Formats: sequence, C-alpha cells, structure tokens
Amino acid sequence: MKLLPNIATFNRENLLQNILKDRFARYAFFILLFLYLAVFLASFISPYAKDYSNRNKSYCPPSKIYIIDEHGKLSLPYTYNYIRYFDKENFETKYIEDRSKKFRVNYFAKDNEYKLWGLIPLKRHFYNVEKGGELYLLGTDMNGRDNFSRLLYGGQISLTIGFLALLVSFPLGMLYGGISGYIGGKTDFVMMRIAEAIMSIPGFYLLIILASILPANMSSVQRFALIVVILAMIGWAGFSRVVRGMVLSIKKNEFVIASEVLGASDMRTIVHHILPQTLSYVIVAMTLSVPSYILSESGLSFLGLGIQQPDASWGNMLKEAQEFINIVSRPWLLTPGFLIFVAVLSFNVIGDTIRDVLDPNSKER
Repeated sequence: MKLLPNIATFNRENLLQNILKDRFARYAFFILLFLYLAVFLASFISPYAKDYSNRNKSYCPPSKIYIIDEHGKLSLPYTYNYIRYFDKENFETKYIEDRSKKFRVNYFAKDNEYKLWGLIPLKRHFYNVEKGGELYLLGTDMNGRDNFSRLLYGGQISLTIGFLALLVSFPLGMLYGGISGYIGGKTDFVMMRIAEAIMSIPGFYLLIILASILPANMSSVQRFALIVVILAMIGWAGFSRVVRGMVLSIKKNEFVIASEVLGASDMRTIVHHILPQTLSYVIVAMTLSVPSYILSESGLSFLGLGIQQPDASWGNMLKEAQEFINIVSRPWLLTPGFLIFVAVLSFNVIGDTIRDVLDPNSKER
C-alpha cells in the first residue's frame, strides 16, 4: 500500500527556473525585484528625507540633468535651479531655469549620517546635488516635497501591505478550511456558513466605513497596521472554501488513512499530511492576491481614508492627480498610478505563470 503522497517532482529552484523560462514572467520578475530593491534602499537612494518640504517650490517641474556644457563639450552631470515667477497674462505660476549658476550632481557623496530602515548607519547617499542646488527628478507636489523621494518611501507601504496581509489571512484560511473539510458533518456545515457570511460582506465598503470612523489622531503606523488586519480578516473566507474542497478529496487518499491508523491526532493529520498537498494552489492564490491588497490600500489612501499626509503611499500621492489641470500640466504627478499599474500587472503575470507551471492542465492548449 502506498503510504506517501505524490509530491511534485520539482523543488523551489526548479520552480523559479520554470517561471523565468516564460519571457513575460521573466520581465515581471525583474521589474518587481527592481521595485522592491529600490524601496528597501529608499533612504540610500532618495536625495531627500521623507519629511523634506520646500514651500517655495510648489509643483516645481522635474529637474533637467545635463552632461554637455554650453560649449558643447562632455561634462560631469550638473543641473540648474528653477526660478518661480507669476505669469500675469495667463494668471498662473511658472518656472524657468536659472542659468546663472550650475550645481554639480554627486554620486556616492558623503552626507550627514542617517540609518537605513532605522538600523544600519550610513554616511553616503547614492546621489545628491551640490550645496545650494535643488534636484527634483520627478518634480514636486503641492507642498514642495520631492516626488521621487516620496515614491520610494511610499512604496515601502504600498508594496509590503499585501505580504503582511497574507501572513494573517492565508494561515487562517488554510487551517480553517482544513479543519472544516477533514472533520465534515455538522462542524463543516456551521464553519462554511460562517465563512459564507463573511464573504457576503462587501469588503471595500467595509474598509471605507471602518476607516472613516477611526480616530483622527491615529498615527500612520497604527492606521497601516489596522488596514492590514482588516484586509486579512475579510480575505481569508473565500480562500478557506477552496481549501476545504481540496481537503475533501485529499482525505480519502491512502497516506491520510495510514496516518489515522497509526494513531496520529486530527490536527497532526491536517497540518502535516493534508495541508501540504494544497501548497500548489496556495502559492498561486497568494501571488494573485497581493495585487488586490495593493489596490485596496491605494484606493483607501486615494480617498483619504488610508495612510494620511504627510506620510506617503502611492495611493495618497495619486490623489493630487485627480484634478484635470494637474493631469494636463503636471503629468509627473501620475507616476504613482503608473507604478501601481506596473506592480499589479507584474504580480498577475507571475501568478498566471506559476499556475501554469504547477498545474499544466490548467493551461489552455
């Protein structure tokens, strides 16, 4: 009698190799790797601190970096500051470059000591500008804050919230669905009705209601943690139903019967013998769930109910781009929306590829 489950023949390294064989998945993988590396090194890469603000440079356009001087010769990178003035004819604020003085762009230059993620002391930045100069690669927002720096710091929230929610929702959903499917009977009936009741709650509207009644004096860290918990608590129910269906078929296998005959407890049988057989589906579901968490946080922050100013997330940064005048004359404010689109699309591409690798029968021929 066969006592061991039919475990997949590939390991994690082979899984990664199979994913990278697909051209689009390979591009998506390296895009996400680049994004996560950039936000992880935000303190090192960003030229300004997260609380930097220059109110005199509200909606300043992106700085131009030059490598050819006025004589047409190759030069070290440099930039010019912008001068702000008011155009009386068009009744609007405009900027022009002050060509009277150059400011050199320095790479790996010494700076005031700071800490990467508050832990690792550093004395250099990836790049900065000569003293007295201003360098805004993606312009500034309404409050004169550097958009490039805020994108990096905001990505730390927008790109990590999905994984933090998964740490809560997926273990809970797996265990709940595993117990329900394995025990069966009245226990299964009651547990599934509870899960269905939770699934019937409109998640996004619940988030809006809960976020709107939160105290105004909550810090962004507290609000971020609460959003993670809320997203996790409404996301596990649907997942548990699928796991429960898989367990109903797995528990009839010989290795599960052998475990019961050898005297293993129900919980040991579920955790050590049944749930590992659902990992193929779990990996796919986790990959495809991250985009929904990113979009939920971005949507809440866009509506002003998520991460609050002055702390940055891609959602609340995108809020400034909802005005038509900003879309037309300040397109750099749309960058957070572009990054959300790229991150979500990359996760979906990788998720579809993982599904095809783990379950070749699901791929359309």
